[in-house]
Amino acid sequence: MSPTRRTAVAAGILYFVTHVTSVAALVLYGGSGTGADWLAAHRGSVLAGAVLEIVLAVAVVGTAVALFPLLRERAPAVASGYLALRTLEASVILAGVVTILPIVAAPASTSLPGLAPDVAQGLALAHDWTFLIGPGLVVPVHTVLLALHLWRSGRAPRFIAALGLVGGPLVGLMNVGVMFGVTGIVPILVVPVFAWEITLAGWLILRGLREPS
Repeated sequence: MSPTRRTAVAAGILYFVTHVTSVAALVLYGGSGTGADWLAAHRGSVLAGAVLEIVLAVAVVGTAVALFPLLRERAPAVASGYLALRTLEASVILAGVVTILPIVAAPASTSLPGLAPDVAQGLALAHDWTFLIGPGLVVPVHTVLLALHLWRSGRAPRFIAALGLVGGPLVGLMNVGVMFGVTGIVPILVVPVFAWEITLAGWLILRGLREPS
């Protein structure tokens, strides 16, 4: 296997890692909008979710690092932009981890830190906002950036690029609506962007990126 193919396979595997860890962390946190009382009562689950979110953040950056040499020669702006936006996304994810951990533990401690209820609830709310901003509003931008390159260059099947071009804006608009209280989460609107990353990951593992046309 050539170095280019190994890099593409690594990127595809890292995409799958991001999905597994993000879904598992959400389950361990008790779902979106979970209150501070529930989090404090499920300390072990929250700590495990935090570890998975740290792995998620590393894998998020890893996808862009792996794709960077594959994109750099023919699309340097896309390569740099995708790396920067994925790094921003990961930074927001890690900020969320930092906000949620004080609810359940102090460093090197096995007991609850005893925060005032309003402080703990504020930290839980901050974690919810990081989820909205990172996966909710940063992801649509880098999704469209990469999908547009793939559509124009033909380096992946057009149906994969189309999923990104449709799914990115849908998720972005939905989350802007959530931010302003106009709507709640509409699960079906997340399907195209989810399918975009899954099919792209599979393509990278099985075929890699084609040479630009």
